[in-house]
Amino acid sequence: MAVIQTRGLSKRYRDNWAVDRLDLQVERGDVYGFIGRNGAGKSTTLKLLCGLARPTQGEALIFGKPVGDPVARRRVGALIERPGLYPDLSGRENLRLYAALLGLDSPERQVDEILETVGLSPKAKKPVKHYSMGMKQRLGVGLALLGGPDLLLLDEPTNGLDPEGIREMRELFLQLNRERGLTLLISSHILGELSKIATRYGIIQAGRMAEQITAGELAQKCADYLHLKADRPQKAAALLEQELHLKHWEMRPEGEIRIYEPVDAKAVGRVLARADVAVEELGLHRQDLEGYFLERMGGADRV
Repeated sequence: MAVIQTRGLSKRYRDNWAVDRLDLQVERGDVYGFIGRNGAGKSTTLKLLCGLARPTQGEALIFGKPVGDPVARRRVGALIERPGLYPDLSGRENLRLYAALLGLDSPERQVDEILETVGLSPKAKKPVKHYSMGMKQRLGVGLALLGGPDLLLLDEPTNGLDPEGIREMRELFLQLNRERGLTLLISSHILGELSKIATRYGIIQAGRMAEQITAGELAQKCADYLHLKADRPQKAAALLEQELHLKHWEMRPEGEIRIYEPVDAKAVGRVLARADVAVEELGLHRQDLEGYFLERMGGADRV
């Protein structure tokens, strides 16, 4: 079942389309990594999904219902940008205040359970203004957990954290997904960390969805491959299938052939030479996760 589905979702600010006909789908149980450069439309998309912004056109469905549906909204928890915390109150007092604003019944027990879940002491009285960045982010996730949501929308939740804080957040997200069955959509630019937990990815470029891909498919595409350019790429591909029985390969739009299975480069050259197909380039290419994402986002600028 699709927990999130958008169709042609768009948001325009004056002459700028921050989100442009975005089609996104998140399945139940996903840890969905939402990847894109700064300014690509990630934060705007999350605001549209949790009702903080209204679309210019298109639609977004949460659990099969429009974003504004009260039943759907109760099933969503969100941490967009930095959490809105009251600095002079403790973590527990912040949670109690937000629980009261949400009209939750019997919040005391839930507040204590949430604090323990996110790794904060229910008995600590230290004001939030003395919290570390990591503690504030964990408390922000705690706020998103109020009401027992089934879906979490998290916008750059590890931004500004040190390596230890990032590791703690990663473990928390895995716990919420595996032990509680929550579906998570996480926007992040820290690709290496996101790759440790994501089951599916959406890559956004200039407000549009460049690609949606599972972690398994990504692992295959980030494997080493043999890079081939020939003067007649279609004939070259047909020959390699017939003569070398290749199955795991793809033809790129510019005519490049990528072979993702073990094959002797010399054998490839011999097959093409016998058929009078000129080889222009042939060599092993090592692809990594960051390189793949940067390529799909259209260049080597910062994510």
